[in-house]
Amino acid sequence: MNFVPTVAPVSLTTVTYYIPISNSNLLCASDTGWHPLFQTDFAALGLVTLNQHFIGYLNNSACWVVEVEGGRIAELTDSGGRVYRWVGLRSQLGLISEEQFLLAGRAVQVFQWHRDHQFCGRCGQPTASDSEERAKICYSCELRFYPRLSPCIITLVTRADECLLARHARSTQPVYTALAGFVEVGERPEDTIHREIREEVGIAVKDLRYIASQPWPFPGQLMLGFYAEHESGDIRIDQQEIVDAQWYRYDRLPQVPSIATLSGQLIARFIKQHSGR
Repeated sequence: MNFVPTVAPVSLTTVTYYIPISNSNLLCASDTGWHPLFQTDFAALGLVTLNQHFIGYLNNSACWVVEVEGGRIAELTDSGGRVYRWVGLRSQLGLISEEQFLLAGRAVQVFQWHRDHQFCGRCGQPTASDSEERAKICYSCELRFYPRLSPCIITLVTRADECLLARHARSTQPVYTALAGFVEVGERPEDTIHREIREEVGIAVKDLRYIASQPWPFPGQLMLGFYAEHESGDIRIDQQEIVDAQWYRYDRLPQVPSIATLSGQLIARFIKQHSGR
């Protein structure tokens, strides 16, 4: 799958892809994982289009995210008898390829941005879409609204052959993960790492190393992944965001996030470094 993001179509294509969305859910064929629909498959569903947004070119063909009616119906059947269901984006994590997940995430975020900025937050007047860039414009007070992107850090703290993993209070599963937090106004990502780790588990770290990034559309983060070495201090959890945090040897880990997540990738890389696998 080759996806090229852009704002406006620059050429006509014979094949068009559609990504139907309703109530922030994606339409997925019940016999396959999620994927964009060909124009003919979309037409066979007979859905009512409320609005649509061009998001780029998929395999050299135009790709549109389309808000449709019908999201309150659990299952839909097209004219050929194929059954579709509405699914949340998070449910597809690990079931579809990284490229598909990034595309679906882009579609959901563009859709949500459109819904959230129908009116100006400063003067209350209706906004309009800019034809040259991904922006909403208030022609009354000339304020612009771009899709929101919130940078976050996620850091795996290590100590020799051990890593520090924590269970978050908001987690519904007994999963232990790397420490994370939002970059605040006026901060560098490095500042955020030191602050978040000190606030959440009470230790100091050193030797920060950037590893990788991951767009995380829940609802609109950019995760920046780091390693950091333990410098000083013992674990003292904040008991608000963190309910437990421990040092774990690389071969004696608790349940950790899926490899589809950046946290899972940081942990897998740490295991590989120490196990030789």
